[in-house]
Amino acid sequence: MLADPSGRQIWGPNGVGAGVSYGALFDTGNFVLANRNAAVLWGSFDQPTDTILPTQILILHELEGTELISKYSSTNYSTGRFKFTLQNDGNLVAYTTFYPQTGSNFPYWAGNIAGNSVNFNKSGNVFLSSANGTILLYLFTNKEPTQDLHQRLTIDHDGVIRLYAYPKQSSPSAGRRWPAEWTTLSFMPEDNICGLMRDNTGSGACGFNSYCQIEDAQFPKCKCPQGYKFLDNSDESRGCLKTFPPQDCSSAGKEEGLFDLVEMVNTIFPSGDYEYYESISEDMCRELCLSDCLCDAVTYERASCWKKRAPLSNGYMDQENTGKTLLKVRRQNSTSTADKENDRSKKLMMTAGWVLLGSSVFVNLLFLVASCPWRNKNRMMSQVADDSDEATALSTNLRRFTYREMESATGGFKQVLGSGASSTVYKGVLGERSGGNVAVKVLDKLPERDGHDVREFATEVKIIGGTNHKNLVKLVGYCNEGQHRLLVYEFMSNGSLADSLFGDPRPNWYTRAQIAISVARGLVYLHEECSTQIIHCDIKPQNILLDESLTAKISDFGLAKLLKVEQTRTMTAIRGTKGYVAPEWFRNMAITTKVDVYSFGVVLLELVCCRRGFEMEGYEEEEMVLVDWAHECYGDRMVGRLVEKDEEAMKDLVKVERFVKIGLWCVQEDPCLRPEMKKVVHMLEGAVEVSVPPSPASYINTV
Repeated sequence: MLADPSGRQIWGPNGVGAGVSYGALFDTGNFVLANRNAAVLWGSFDQPTDTILPTQILILHELEGTELISKYSSTNYSTGRFKFTLQNDGNLVAYTTFYPQTGSNFPYWAGNIAGNSVNFNKSGNVFLSSANGTILLYLFTNKEPTQDLHQRLTIDHDGVIRLYAYPKQSSPSAGRRWPAEWTTLSFMPEDNICGLMRDNTGSGACGFNSYCQIEDAQFPKCKCPQGYKFLDNSDESRGCLKTFPPQDCSSAGKEEGLFDLVEMVNTIFPSGDYEYYESISEDMCRELCLSDCLCDAVTYERASCWKKRAPLSNGYMDQENTGKTLLKVRRQNSTSTADKENDRSKKLMMTAGWVLLGSSVFVNLLFLVASCPWRNKNRMMSQVADDSDEATALSTNLRRFTYREMESATGGFKQVLGSGASSTVYKGVLGERSGGNVAVKVLDKLPERDGHDVREFATEVKIIGGTNHKNLVKLVGYCNEGQHRLLVYEFMSNGSLADSLFGDPRPNWYTRAQIAISVARGLVYLHEECSTQIIHCDIKPQNILLDESLTAKISDFGLAKLLKVEQTRTMTAIRGTKGYVAPEWFRNMAITTKVDVYSFGVVLLELVCCRRGFEMEGYEEEEMVLVDWAHECYGDRMVGRLVEKDEEAMKDLVKVERFVKIGLWCVQEDPCLRPEMKKVVHMLEGAVEVSVPPSPASYINTV
């Protein structure tokens, strides 16, 4: 058994109970566990990961040992994105997986013949055979002297299956001196692995917006096109991001002259087409993309033109490709229309400022000499706040309020809508012309604010004000005056999801399902579609509000951790609410968007069952922790117990079970096992099959 530092088992031999007396490692490399009668209870050959060795066999119809799954990267040994499996029909197939799950996704190689076992014999040959031992298909034939070499067959992190050799000693073998390293003898598929990944729903051999190119030793290399950079330099397979602002669709053609098309010869992106043209010239193809603000690239080949929209997928370079990709990039030293307008306003303000400064130099000098240090500091902070607020107001559509205006709008902060650890929300009225009812969130006062605090608040307001999605509560204004920091939001007439879900009457099953999908879509926007990625960090029913039509909107970004474009992980202090907090908060682990996935999983199960994640009153002991109970009911094929008092849900148990499985995937202890929110949306909508989730064993430790 392998255990983590806390003593929790992370791996163990399958099917082995009591009675193990000893372990032994055979010369073949097979590690076995045996009882005192020398009967083998388990062997490592029966439970392979990504590699098999000579004399090892993958047998059809066995519960274990019928597939190999690659590691994630050359240095990351967790489960990867490719698998080599002997299917139930006997066909030997290489697949991409629904990473981080291991279900089969897109087949990129197949033997296309029904066999019974994959054999790696002592001679170093690998073949598919029938039940009676007839060889049906040779995968690898070995010509090297096996007595001098160690050999292994591995499905590597790039999806290529390779036969390797390592010298048993440094002496020459058959006139050949082998280097003291694993050397590739042969590999499959023999075709360019970069071009084999053609699934419309995947990112290909490399990540989105990147392309794959075969380099030395037939290893694929992931590269970013011009104008793009890696999302994570330590993991190039994750894809690339633009380094320039996209074309502005609201500028009515003003930005057409700010972009060029970069030619990528012998490189194509087979997926992502949204328009197709025949019998046109390359110049016309270029013009069609440059004049279309939604077009990110075109592929041109044999007088045909395919328009493509980001993210670009399945890209690869191959000398046999006769087509080329024309990638849209912003010209050097050009900025978006919005940026130019902001720059123009800033220049006007700077000019006016210098004129005023020049005319009052003498007065300012006298004031500086006469003022006390603390007054200097206060004035400096005020100037910082004014500058930050002006920049924020100019770059967003937010209204800047004074504290007196907010005091008047709330009637002296009388009607409390809700309160949290660091803020209180009041109902306010701005008048019909100004937007009617609003929710005014008053953040706790800071005893002393420096320039960094002022600018940080202004920056956060700017980012939040720049969000625009139907499933996010809209920020309409703010106040940043002295020690007062207030955020003004649109008013949500039906209050929080907590009030509705845990109150009476409760929303029906159809409404709850729609709320779940709406919240998931809002999180996709925060995680993947904002110009600046936002991790909410406190997803819970109290922070999900309902409008007059019961449309769900995510609120309260006060606890959100904002990431810059080049960041995907961050270390920070614990945030969130007990019962919804992911385990990594307590383990000094990097915090990613997966903490929101975890919290969403708890909320999803609460939506299904119309109860809180942990309740003692009125429940048996095994039912108190909702996640544990949901997993028990699912494992016993009795999900109806979760909604037995809900007649509408009982008539829709297929969807109930799907939602429960999704919730259990979301609350997995290992963040890598949790799906991205975009995948969650697809699963909720029924577009993607949901596989069987493992047990979320550690949930009770976080409640």
